[in-house]
Amino acid sequence: MTKKELAWKVISLLKEAYPDADCTLNYDEAWKLLVSVRLAAQCTDARVNVVVQDLYAKYPDLHALAKASPEEIEEIVRPCGLGRSKARDISACMRILEREYGGKVPEDFDALLKLPGVGRKSANLIMGDVFGKPAIVTDTHCIRLSNRIGLVDGIKDPKKVEMELWKIIPPEEGNSFCHRLVDHGRAVCSARSKPFCDRCVLSGVCKSAFTF
Repeated sequence: MTKKELAWKVISLLKEAYPDADCTLNYDEAWKLLVSVRLAAQCTDARVNVVVQDLYAKYPDLHALAKASPEEIEEIVRPCGLGRSKARDISACMRILEREYGGKVPEDFDALLKLPGVGRKSANLIMGDVFGKPAIVTDTHCIRLSNRIGLVDGIKDPKKVEMELWKIIPPEEGNSFCHRLVDHGRAVCSARSKPFCDRCVLSGVCKSAFTF
């Protein structure tokens, strides 16, 4: 079986198992997803979703947040960890969006990468979830499962994993495929305990099935 054939089988099986997979960060505007994805670094999505409620209660729109100092932002987002650096990036990012993009999030991958605190993972998430463009979000679940399943071979670098997956994942499937990997990684193919291979929908095609 080629890697493309394997990818198609994995996509099909995960679609059936997780038909409603979606981003687990709560947002209703593009700039809020930018904020949340920065806060989510080394923090759970569940905690981020709680913390941003206080942030948006005080700063309800992009312009209000752009006027806030990094110290004021840090006071609220500290429970997410790395509060100083995250607050600094959020403050700088909102000010750039206000000054250079009229308060809008740019619909361009390279422009997103130039924003403070935005890397390839965050830019892909914005492109896929906000703008409906082809995207592959190589978070820890994506990297771990892609290696375990056999879609990539011993590659840990996020960008390299992304580039390899672009070769075998249809562009229109990439974004939802990555969301399903997150759901599957949390529910079955865990990093913190032995994977539950006996109840895994991918056990018939996964190269690592029952080897743990």
